[in-house]
Amino acid sequence: MTEEIAPQDLVRDGYDHVADEYFSTRSETPESSALFQEFIGRLPPGASVLDAGCGAGTPIARMLSKSFDVTGVDISQEQINRARQLVPEATFLCQDMVDLTFPDSPFDGICSYYAIIHIPREEHPALLRSFHAMLKPGGFVLLCMGAGDLPGSVNEDWLGAPMYWSHYGAETNLKMIQECGFTVLSSELVSDNFTKPPATHLFVLAEKR
Repeated sequence: MTEEIAPQDLVRDGYDHVADEYFSTRSETPESSALFQEFIGRLPPGASVLDAGCGAGTPIARMLSKSFDVTGVDISQEQINRARQLVPEATFLCQDMVDLTFPDSPFDGICSYYAIIHIPREEHPALLRSFHAMLKPGGFVLLCMGAGDLPGSVNEDWLGAPMYWSHYGAETNLKMIQECGFTVLSSELVSDNFTKPPATHLFVLAEKR
């Protein structure tokens, strides 16, 4: 039964299984486009950027790689295989982003779309602190977080496979981001374009203090 499977295994196996269906839902432009453009505008030329939970590399890693040195990580090997084909100019690694092994401070920016919400929310503070450690001084994050309180939930048939979600509400997330060493610059609530009914997510642009 899915409730006996570890969340990370549900997420990995789920995204491996629904690769075609999920790819068909992705827009050619990123959600929260204004914050994405602001994130890009704050990065130095040739910046090193991590796309955490990169999926198949589109549209985020593809757009970032036009101007920056991009590394994408994802827990799903199937998603990474697709990303390597679709965005050959970027570097992609199959890793769980809660266990990244990069040395401290290699990145000018980190972005994460629709990935943190698949990690048990009790692990979110440690993940944010690891992002903080991997950023250069004054680096930036663009994060997609939950907008509502959800301790942990499994949808048994999400695009054809079980999938796990867990997150805090928007106010708690904003406070948590600040407590983990970031200054929040902008935030926006955005409804996605691939769930029915549409789910609302909190997008946050923040700077490393």
